[in-house]
Amino acid sequence: MPSLAIRPIVATLVLAGSLLCGAAIAQQQPQEPAPPKPYKQVAVSLSVPINDPSFEAFRKQLADIAERKDRKALASLIVSEGFFWEQSSGDGADEKKSGIDNFAAAVGLDAPDESGWDFLADYAAEPTASPVGDRQHTVCAPAHPTFNEDEFIEVVKATETNPIEWGYPIRDGIEARETAKPDSKLVEKLGMHLVRVVFDDVAPESAEPLLRIVTPSGKLAFIPAETLSPLGIDQLCYIKQNGDWKIVGYVGEGAPPSP
Repeated sequence: MPSLAIRPIVATLVLAGSLLCGAAIAQQQPQEPAPPKPYKQVAVSLSVPINDPSFEAFRKQLADIAERKDRKALASLIVSEGFFWEQSSGDGADEKKSGIDNFAAAVGLDAPDESGWDFLADYAAEPTASPVGDRQHTVCAPAHPTFNEDEFIEVVKATETNPIEWGYPIRDGIEARETAKPDSKLVEKLGMHLVRVVFDDVAPESAEPLLRIVTPSGKLAFIPAETLSPLGIDQLCYIKQNGDWKIVGYVGEGAPPSP
């Protein structure tokens, strides 16, 4: 899983509530973290990469363009018409603008820190994609994991948390440690289930970004941030036309406006 999965869960997981549990739960923004308590494990299954050599070649092409920051080459891989930008408030794309201009607005391609190009590189490294909504012949990456949404809602209610406080491991057996030190006491090994993240002021000094979590047994622990992906991450969407892949849209709130 590329680094695009790290940035949103550390910063803001604003889409999880609206995508999974409806506006009523999503509006219940957490104030103070709920006390840690045991919770039922909601099993999660990861998506598999798309089995299409042409898609892999397309992603390599995107990665090369992102490295060179070649806007003209990127424009040739984006649909000239019909680019969509699905936000919680509706379609954010401007019909009067080109596909590349709408894409640039969605991902912050023109940001002074060039983070938009980094974001593109992250997506180019993502091998999974899946259909979203009723758009024919369109897939969006990364593909969302599979789990029982009703069970998840019950866990959210039982723990008095918010959907944005949850993520899923990128592999089985992640070691949750007592402190930020990698050799500290092993608290628990995580299975393939949803995991609660605690967003508080605890910021341990560590060589790598860490997340403070609550294990299913109700214990506080730390795991590397890169090992947990958020629910409701923004997605980049593709369509295959006449044998060629194109970027056709974006699902998510997008990059914050440049100052």
